[in-house]
Amino acid sequence: MSDPTVPRPAEGRPGDGRPENAAPQELVRLLQDFTLEANHYVDAAGGRNDMHRTDLNALAVIMRHSAAGKVVTPGVLRAELRLSSPATTALVDRLHASGHVVRERLGTDRRQVQLQMTPKAYRDGSAMFMPLAIRMGQAMAAYSSEELELVTRFMSDMVEATLAAREEAGQPDSTRST
Repeated sequence: MSDPTVPRPAEGRPGDGRPENAAPQELVRLLQDFTLEANHYVDAAGGRNDMHRTDLNALAVIMRHSAAGKVVTPGVLRAELRLSSPATTALVDRLHASGHVVRERLGTDRRQVQLQMTPKAYRDGSAMFMPLAIRMGQAMAAYSSEELELVTRFMSDMVEATLAAREEAGQPDSTRST
């Protein structure tokens, strides 16, 4: 019995002359292309607004956590964006100076700082990403609800697979699964 976690060598499909794994390889290539193009879009949109990619990623983290009712601190940004403490401080300073976040003290001892997006951040974000949202919405309109459900499940699985691979890549060689 073969191990399903070990990739099988490419075998031909009867009649089509293609290796069995050609379709998955093409799909992985398309996912890579999508990632690259999304990064290019973020760079272009951010560049027009004098914002670094890290600034935009930070706003996305703040928005996601805030929508879930979670407090966002500089420590949350540092962990999620994998930044050093000085880089996190510079990031928060930039976002504050640009009017995209405010710092609010939490609790009775007032030592912990919570970060919140400003209305300006939501306006600027909408202006930067609305063209992408419109184009993606137009592209998705060509698919049925069932197809979109399948693609949603697929993309969720790809995100989970990427997270697992990232965690594995960060482990010392001796602890990686074989």
